[in-house]
Amino acid sequence: MMDFKDEVDVDAVARAGLEKLGYKQEMTRKLNASQPVTLAIMAVPFGLTSPIATSLVGGGPVVMIWGWILVSVLTQTLAFSLAEICSKYPTSAGAYYWCYRLASPRTRLLASWINGWLTVVGGWMVDLSVKFDMIFLGVTAVAGIFCIFFNRLLPTVDIICACWTGLGIIVISICLLAKAAAGRRSVSFALGNFDPTFSGWTPGWSFFIGLLPWDWALNYALAYTFSAIGMIVNMAEEVHNPSEVLPKAIISSVPIGTLTGVVYLLPILLTLPDVTTMLQVSSSQPIGVMFTLIMGSRAGGLGLLFIMFGISMFCSISTSCAGSRATWAFARDKAIPFHRCLSKIGPYLEDVPVNAYALSTVIQVLLGLVYLGSSAAFNAFAGVAVMCLGASYAMPVAISLMNARRDMHDAPFNLDRFGTVINVIAVLWIMFVTVLFSMPAVIPVTTWSMNYASAMFVGFGMIGAAWYMINGQFYYRGPPILEEPTSSSGSSESVPY
Repeated sequence: MMDFKDEVDVDAVARAGLEKLGYKQEMTRKLNASQPVTLAIMAVPFGLTSPIATSLVGGGPVVMIWGWILVSVLTQTLAFSLAEICSKYPTSAGAYYWCYRLASPRTRLLASWINGWLTVVGGWMVDLSVKFDMIFLGVTAVAGIFCIFFNRLLPTVDIICACWTGLGIIVISICLLAKAAAGRRSVSFALGNFDPTFSGWTPGWSFFIGLLPWDWALNYALAYTFSAIGMIVNMAEEVHNPSEVLPKAIISSVPIGTLTGVVYLLPILLTLPDVTTMLQVSSSQPIGVMFTLIMGSRAGGLGLLFIMFGISMFCSISTSCAGSRATWAFARDKAIPFHRCLSKIGPYLEDVPVNAYALSTVIQVLLGLVYLGSSAAFNAFAGVAVMCLGASYAMPVAISLMNARRDMHDAPFNLDRFGTVINVIAVLWIMFVTVLFSMPAVIPVTTWSMNYASAMFVGFGMIGAAWYMINGQFYYRGPPILEEPTSSSGSSESVPY
């Protein structure tokens, strides 16, 4: 643990590094370690429990446990790839800044514009989906109070979140294994049972279908739990020693999340009630019924749900904070309407981009109200979040690959000779997830079960393109660069992207 003098020295170095990237220090660096923030954003138990109907439809225990491990392994390649780029460019602008620095002069302006809108929309959708899985307006209000008026306490809140999550998993696991009122399952069932008949898809595709969200309430999926690992980058300008801390946080979040998920899932699979009974729940959200059946009483089920609510509440605070920083950073570079207003910090509330946070909240509330008129429309929001964030993560990695990774040779955290293979796997995984999250969970497809994520993804893209034609092409000049890159991406016109 560093003392005050070391902390000041590290902050001075970080401030100088940020100025070299083109920005002045406006936030106070108050985060010593960002792992708790990352864990809060992932909210592993909440993220794994919410899509349980999807997992059961897709095949059951095999999808839940082995699908989780498969997703974790593939996501680790993305985490390594993002950590490498982040170590060189640790700014709250995140992936759109990376695209600008890595792409050629011919294409970097448009690439950063596209990526910035993907990042901002993805952040809004992730935050919206977390809040909407609970008491929507109430949770939005509570998260706003913490993020605006208690911003200086966010490091403490994140530590409390980590403790609540760890203790919550222990309590839930002990309670489920001790009660098991619905009966106990064998280890072979928990690790090997696979029944794809509920989905209507072929067994192989049904397994992957179990990784995506299904029905309006299931705003998380196995792949979705890790979809926000890069959002911590938007807090870069509030972290001590970001070039070292952020890469470690991104990389370690996956194995920590994986272990947390396995420990949480196994007791559920060993005490899983009848699958048909759970899938017949009218709300298509069997979490409460599952806990009630296993605990043998409604009171026991509510007790476990309260623990889950706490985890999701902490998650909402973290995603709200990160999403507002993404909005603020993009406004700072004049890419959002009313950017002068949205890029202001304070002045009465220190370190809080209040206007950017307000915009993010208003948009989420308006989109949330769509559910009142069309559950099918809201059904796509979670998929859009994964697709937008995934695409925003993949773009700088893909550009780096097209540049033969020449820009990464001097990155403080370097993947060295393994970089190309790791980057390729990460990009291919994101491409596959994008297709996967556009698919309906069950066939035959009806108006109710149709997945409109791809349509909404294209819709948001058209809005971003329209704003670029109306305003962006005249005012957006990309992130400021005080030190022009010396590698091929900034000096060569022959670079393909």
